[in-house]
Amino acid sequence: MKKIDLHTHSTSSDGTLSPSAIIRMAESLDLAAVALTDHDTLDGIQEFLSAAKQSKVKAVPGVEIASTWNLREIHVLGLWVDHANSELGELLKKIRGNREKRNYEMLEGLRKSGFDITLEEVKNEAGGDVIGRPHVASLLVKKKYFKTIKDVFGSCLARGAQNYVSRILPEIAEVISIIHNAGGIAIWAHPVHRNKSNCTNVKSDIIHFISLGLDGIEAYYPEYSEKQHKMLLKYASELNLQITGGTDFHGEILPSISMATGRGNLSIPETVYTELKNYHLKQFKRL
Repeated sequence: MKKIDLHTHSTSSDGTLSPSAIIRMAESLDLAAVALTDHDTLDGIQEFLSAAKQSKVKAVPGVEIASTWNLREIHVLGLWVDHANSELGELLKKIRGNREKRNYEMLEGLRKSGFDITLEEVKNEAGGDVIGRPHVASLLVKKKYFKTIKDVFGSCLARGAQNYVSRILPEIAEVISIIHNAGGIAIWAHPVHRNKSNCTNVKSDIIHFISLGLDGIEAYYPEYSEKQHKMLLKYASELNLQITGGTDFHGEILPSISMATGRGNLSIPETVYTELKNYHLKQFKRL
């Protein structure tokens, strides 16, 4: 059985491969399906879908949207979204505007901490409209302030670190609703990987999100332990939720994560894609 990867990022956000190169890599790996889920943007979807027309790989247009709930940042994957939907486009534009404000404040803080770094340099590093912390981290490594991107995050850019600046984000209920209005299904991305030691509240959180319209959870992810993976599969079965999975592939900016296999031991079967697609068709009567 072939494998799939339904969580990847391109140069349209903070990945290092173009949207068409994502398709080419998926084809070289003999994947059955791949989703492009760039952060808070749909700019790469048209190129992604066009490249897929010349490939046997099934392409899923998607997006990863940062939202907030109960003072926490929750990421939601929208799969099979209409990339021309104006309501979704306006939401993402607003989120990117808030991101730009955060970036300005973050760079001001870094300069005060002694780092010689400008917004123009970070924009050049990003090469696109979406600028994120990985681009800042990559530039700081190139400027030889740190040895690795991981070192940058650990020292100053991770949540709680000296130069971290939070973002203004939409409520998860709004994000789920707009994804549905754009013809997509809403998936809670990596629900446990940032909380490895304590997962006691995950099930109650999922139940609450279901009341808001959540369609599924990301049950396959490279940062999960086997126990966490089995736990999420169990919850999905008990709560009649869809499951999906992906590597969160970013290319060279996160070289330890490979498409399809994550850190080398991830394997997401094609049946996950088939069941998810059938669910989507039943929900929206469209691809």
